[in-house]
Order: sequence, then structure tokens, then C-alpha cells
Amino acid sequence: MPKFVIFTLAAPMGAFGDLAGHERRSSGSWPARSAVLGLVGAAMGVRRNDSAAQQGLSGWRVAVSVLSRGMAFRDFHTVQTVPTARIKRPATRRDALESLDIGDSTLITWRDYRSDCTFGVALWGQEGLSAVKEALEHPCFVPYLGRKSCPLSAPMAPRVVEAGSLIEALAQITIPPFVSIDPNRPLLVASDEPLGAGWQEIRWDEPVDRTSWHFGPRTVHVCRPATPEDSE
Repeated sequence: MPKFVIFTLAAPMGAFGDLAGHERRSSGSWPARSAVLGLVGAAMGVRRNDSAAQQGLSGWRVAVSVLSRGMAFRDFHTVQTVPTARIKRPATRRDALESLDIGDSTLITWRDYRSDCTFGVALWGQEGLSAVKEALEHPCFVPYLGRKSCPLSAPMAPRVVEAGSLIEALAQITIPPFVSIDPNRPLLVASDEPLGAGWQEIRWDEPVDRTSWHFGPRTVHVCRPATPEDSE
């Protein structure tokens, strides 16, 4: 039987990358492929500018089991824009801060979040499942659910399991004791590979260049798995 590394992501708040504009940072309903690979890379100590290591992460196949996507809510931020003529090239955040002027424009921006999130994640398709498990147990960099303001509320509890199918593997994730959710009854499962019945969506969450935040499109396979109760 195939092997998977499975783990749990639970947090009081989460934010999942979606198409974003300058003034709006939307959130999807589950962690994108780029978010999962970024979290795994952070746990393993992979930096954004390490192109070779980032390329190594791209070989993992990813699936997410949505157990609780929570309630959507929005936060507001104010930012100041700096005229490009005043910024040196290449620009840094320090350059921008030093260039600020009291007369520069102030904008209101939107940040979307979801509350009380719980997800199961499965990785497979490469050698090194045990190394990923150990990294998730003792992460090099602090993991969070999308943004640094969204810390996890429980350990990720990674495990390497054998299962006859991806759905069976995701059903074995460890649920935090304060969460009353049955991992056998996900709201949906989103996978890099076909799941049988279901539908397909195009998501722009395939990491292309982490340093410049470039992402490409991919096809994600989505289904709502049947449960024993559904067949009665």
C-alpha cells in the first residue's frame, strides 16, 4: 500500500492565499498547495531564496481534507504609498520607510480571514516521508496558518501511514482534544491527483518563484467523500 505523511492544521484564525490585488488580500476556504509546501519548507528550514531546496519541495503531491473552514471575517489595515521616483532600485522595505513623507497617500486595505479552522493534510510522491514527519514535529521556523498573526492552536501531530487510498489516509489524522470533528466526515477533499467522483477547479497556487511571489495555475481535484451513513 502507498505511504503518506499526514498531519493536522488547527488554528483560531487562518488566511489562505487567493487571487490578490493591491488593496485586497482575499482568503480561500482551505490552505493552498503553495501554503502547505511553504509550511513544510519552513519546518525543514528551507529559505525562500534557496531555489534548489524550493524546487525539491515541488515534487510533493498534496491533498487537504477540509474539516472546519470556520466563518469568514475581514480586518482593515492602513498603508502609505511611496512614489516610485523616490525609491532606489533595487528597493527594500527600509528604503521605502526612509522615503515616507507626511504628504504621501494613505490607503485602507482589506485582509480576509477565517475563524476556527481545522484541516487534515497528506503528502506523498517522494522519498523522505520520515524527514518531513520529524521536521513537522520539531520545526525550524515557527509554523502558522497563512499569516504570522495566525498561530496554530495544537501540534500538527504528523504520522507516516500506509493506506489503500488518499481518503483513508486523511481519515487517520489526529484531531485536537478540544475539537469535536470526525475526520471520516470531511466537508470536502482537495487533491493534486484525481479522486474519482467530484469536480475540478483551476487554482493559481503552484509556486514558481518564492522570492518574487510568482505562482502558476494548476488543476485541483475536489470531491465530497461518501460516508457509511450516506449509503444507508
